[in-house]
Amino acid sequence: MRKQTDFTEKKILPYLTIDNLDMSLMKRVRNLAKSKDANHSWIELDDMGILRSAGLYERDFTTGQEGFNLAAVLLFGKDETIQSCLPAYRTDAIYREVNMDRYDDRDDVRTNLIDSYDRLTDFVCRHIDDKFFLDGTQRISVRSIISREIVSNILMHREYSNPYPAKIIIKKGGILTENANKTYHYGRILATTTPYPKNPVIAKFFNNIGRADELGSGVRNLYKYTKMYSDSEPILFEDDVFKVEIPLSDIGTADKPPINHQQALILDYIKENGSISNAEACGLLGLKPTRVKEILREMVEIGMLSAISERKNRRYVFQSKNMHDDK
Repeated sequence: MRKQTDFTEKKILPYLTIDNLDMSLMKRVRNLAKSKDANHSWIELDDMGILRSAGLYERDFTTGQEGFNLAAVLLFGKDETIQSCLPAYRTDAIYREVNMDRYDDRDDVRTNLIDSYDRLTDFVCRHIDDKFFLDGTQRISVRSIISREIVSNILMHREYSNPYPAKIIIKKGGILTENANKTYHYGRILATTTPYPKNPVIAKFFNNIGRADELGSGVRNLYKYTKMYSDSEPILFEDDVFKVEIPLSDIGTADKPPINHQQALILDYIKENGSISNAEACGLLGLKPTRVKEILREMVEIGMLSAISERKNRRYVFQSKNMHDDK
């Protein structure tokens, strides 16, 4: 594997059709691309145009084969399609605080990389406390940056042909991640180490939707922002299994209620738009109005949100001292 010069993600699957992909993800992809760049070319392209532009449907000029590649399966594949092409694919997220022999919380993620990113970042944010840092004049969430970098790294840069299961383990003292790796050099990765692309098609796609920056920026961000939690530096070690250790001093959510995926989506929407209505929440979550009203009412009761305006035009905003600062 180390001697190969090609990328596993570019393997063409000639019998894979668009029916094997979850094209409902396209709406979210266009919105994410638009959030990064209001004039992004993907906004006006049709679904097949985006797949071609992203390098997910291509021709192999050495064999003459044309079709969807493995990167398309990982990014857009239905769950059964992914499991058929990569039976060992999974990312195991584990939280250990009390039960050190097993776990206190766990998420076994076996879905497409777009949804996997959301589930894994939500898992990390649910189990570590946040710290805010003034970078120039901008107030930033250190937790959001660290969770983004370790999750995007474990999804973008792993070797998917290797059955070794990827792991994110949150425990007392820090976060440990492990994933199969196609090794370019052995040893510790420093902020100044020259980066090598592992899955350039997937990495470029993540960059287009704002979930990753240029190659090497993730390592620099981890070295920079880990210091907000600990005096120790992160340890990134490249071997056949790539390992990342992030030392954190403040782990746990004992003093605040956990934030689930639906609540996180609502909080992110309000962060971008200032408020949310029942109708907007229904469209965002894809749930019935009665269930959405229950979710919003619960968020008000536990202090995440405040309801404003009359019942007919009611909108929800952050409380003046709100859970968003802890999200």
